[in-house]
Amino acid sequence: MENYRIEHDSMGEVKVPAEHLWGAQTQRSFDNFKIGTEKMPEEIVRAFAVLKKACAEANRDLLSEKMTEEKLNAISAVCDEILEGKLPDEFPLAVWQTGSGTQSNMNLNEVIANRGNQIAGKKLLHPNDDVNMSQSSNDTFPAAIHIAAVMETKKRLIPALTALLEEFSRLEDENGDVLKCGRTHLQDAVPIRFSQEISGWKALLDRSREQIMLSFGTLSNLSLGGTAVGTGLNAPKGFDSLVAEKITRATGHPFKTDPNKFHSLSSQDEAVFAHGALKALAADLMKIANDVRWLASGPRTGLGEISIPANEPGSSIMPGKVNPTQCEAVTMVAVQVMGNDAAIGFAASQGNFQLNVFLPVIAYNYLQSVRLLGDVMRSFRKNCVAGIKPNVEKMRENVNRSLMLAAALNPSIGYENAAKTVKLAFEKNITLKEAAVGLGYLSAEEFDRVFKPEKMTY
Repeated sequence: MENYRIEHDSMGEVKVPAEHLWGAQTQRSFDNFKIGTEKMPEEIVRAFAVLKKACAEANRDLLSEKMTEEKLNAISAVCDEILEGKLPDEFPLAVWQTGSGTQSNMNLNEVIANRGNQIAGKKLLHPNDDVNMSQSSNDTFPAAIHIAAVMETKKRLIPALTALLEEFSRLEDENGDVLKCGRTHLQDAVPIRFSQEISGWKALLDRSREQIMLSFGTLSNLSLGGTAVGTGLNAPKGFDSLVAEKITRATGHPFKTDPNKFHSLSSQDEAVFAHGALKALAADLMKIANDVRWLASGPRTGLGEISIPANEPGSSIMPGKVNPTQCEAVTMVAVQVMGNDAAIGFAASQGNFQLNVFLPVIAYNYLQSVRLLGDVMRSFRKNCVAGIKPNVEKMRENVNRSLMLAAALNPSIGYENAAKTVKLAFEKNITLKEAAVGLGYLSAEEFDRVFKPEKMTY
């Protein structure tokens, strides 16, 4: 570290790179936790900027003798810079740090204080006394998780999910008259319309969206004002409600103070509940992507009932091979989200006494799920779903060859006789009509009158 300055904290002096704005506690964490490549998510940094500005505003209203207008303006200016992405290299800390996220909270405090002092042209702000006023890492980090989870889900995931729903709606409208074979247990079943199959996919996504929106209610509770252990030590009366109002105005989302801070500091059940909705979406996307790649399998020796876009060569040795790569990306993301859900559940179960100390890993996994799901749905819609085309002739051929159409005969000849018809048709490789007439259950004219596959879909 050739060019450095000396910063100090309660443990003494620390050398900090001269070109950076962070202070001693950030540097200690940077030096002591050389673990992995995963850095604190930028979404958490932005959420901290929102709450630090809101806390300064609330302190100005309640503790004006300490939070002067000059200090508020300096803090607000730096928070705005962070939100505008102007200080991207000032938040270098690893996810794998203290489980309370204290060092990342101090990273924000130090950067805001030092940059604010640059703006003011004097020593105006102290990271603890001013930027962290009325706060603790123990109540700011859980609040940052909730703010980031809500805002990033609204920004990244909901629009991508809605656009995918709209694409499936278009596909459903275009395929109302296309008859195809239904399948259960990976075996032939009675007919459905392709539009009905698509409507099932669409309903999965619509239900997932409802569940995700429902989870915003629990994530709207904020721990701010609880400070170190939930008692609100060193925070003025009314700070918790006021800062929630400030954050609501800043974000446009109706955040509110958690009525029990002992709960909000030690529990992450809201994150578990909300991420469960993300896991449900991942499960639905897994089902849809698997259906699509099964239906597109082939092109000659598989089901081949739909075609999907050929985006890139699929093999380094087999010329002309094209694979359902977008579907594979969806299913890999689904697996990752399910793994993230397990990690979040385990982490949330580890609240000891007045604090949960698995907060950074909860934040990292939650926000990775939001990011991956949003990105993969955009990619899947653009590069696969938008180009799905039914192979109508193949669908019709499969419907006509399906022995499960015999279900239409049940009202006329009974289940057992219909089963005998299916067995004979399969053994002799003949049509259901030939088998039913051959067994004497129906005349050719009677069979034609009751056997209407298209009516089996209503």
